[in-house]
Amino acid sequence: MPPKPKSASPAPALQRPAVEELHAEELQRLAAADAALPKPPGWRLTPQSVLSFVLGDAAAGTPAKFVGKRALVERCVVALATNRGLMLIGEPGTAKSWLSELLAAAISGDSTLTIQGSAGTTEDAIKYSWNYALLLAEGPTERALVPAPLHRGMSRGQIVRFEEITRCPLEIQDTLLSVLSDRVLHVPEMKDAGRAVYAAQGFNVIATANTRDRGVNEMSAALKRRFNFETIPAIGDLAEEIALVERETARLLAHAGVGTRLPREVAELLVVTFRELRAAQTSEGRALEPLTTPMSTAEAVSTGFAAGLHANYFGSGPITPEHVALHVAATALKDAPEDLKRVRHYFQHVVKDRRGPHWEAYYRARHTLD
Repeated sequence: MPPKPKSASPAPALQRPAVEELHAEELQRLAAADAALPKPPGWRLTPQSVLSFVLGDAAAGTPAKFVGKRALVERCVVALATNRGLMLIGEPGTAKSWLSELLAAAISGDSTLTIQGSAGTTEDAIKYSWNYALLLAEGPTERALVPAPLHRGMSRGQIVRFEEITRCPLEIQDTLLSVLSDRVLHVPEMKDAGRAVYAAQGFNVIATANTRDRGVNEMSAALKRRFNFETIPAIGDLAEEIALVERETARLLAHAGVGTRLPREVAELLVVTFRELRAAQTSEGRALEPLTTPMSTAEAVSTGFAAGLHANYFGSGPITPEHVALHVAATALKDAPEDLKRVRHYFQHVVKDRRGPHWEAYYRARHTLD
């Protein structure tokens, strides 16, 4: 008998779908409602709908995806409708990249035109490169050219995201100068019409930079003038941060197929710990020795997720303060051993004095810091 044909394997689930895929139905609904409304050239949504998508709108049935002041997000949206780029700066973990993804998905329908800045980022990775086999056979033709994110964004009229721009050497950063000022990308190897790519309507650049990287590769004054700068602060309201950590942890656990959820009391002690260690001050005003590592909201979500997985696979199911304590230590300890001493000090002199069954269980779990 002939062998049975093998059935096609199902496509593996994505660990992290792009924003435009994750919220495809919502974006389609907003676009349909905006179809007859005026919007900036090249945009898929009106500025009002972009704002609703990012910050949420109960009337439109869109949940909030970013926690921040409305005025800040409005300025970001307006900046992207101008001929200047948008620069998002702030401490690590303040959701700069997440905000840039949301804006790119809402405006362009594509958040994946991304340049990852690093010491090894080259001009080829930003603008374009060549298929060298075709280059040798045909010369510098359209077929031989391999467009990088900037080339594609300009050609299509879409938002390009430049992550960690200040991690790049100054000469690499400055490849954006003519693009942001003249809206043209020169391809000197090409002939005639292919020598220049003019930006289609809708093109712009969102760059991000961490304030802790200030001075590593300081941007030139010329490049700074071509961006509108917005500082993304840490979440100021405790209740909002707890709600965000609960919501995002639940989403990650559900995506991982884990039924465990982060109880509100455990979420509170997790967020309070991160806020106090981040600010080097307790809610009562007692000063703490600052950590050398940031304790961001994004890391609080990761810690809650790790605690949930730990409880599911190695515990009885519910997430307990002990699971959180175990993974707080792992988050705090990166490259400075003294940070672990500071976390132990926090448990011994702050957590010890807190009242309530969850705080008391949290304190009893201090042995996990050893």
